[in-house]
Amino acid sequence: MATNDKGERQVSYWQVFLDDIHLIFFLGVAIFFISYTVWGLIEIGTVGQSTLIK
Repeated sequence: MATNDKGERQVSYWQVFLDDIHLIFFLGVAIFFISYTVWGLIEIGTVGQSTLIK
């Protein structure tokens, strides 16, 4: 890992991003919520008309 002029280690952006447990939890919930919602809307849109109701 790279160091700055004072000899301190620089923390990469990805380490800061992955260390934030609340952000990881929110993204996990949001991705599943959005994907299942879109999947449900696609399923509703592709269902044909019922033959029981005329």
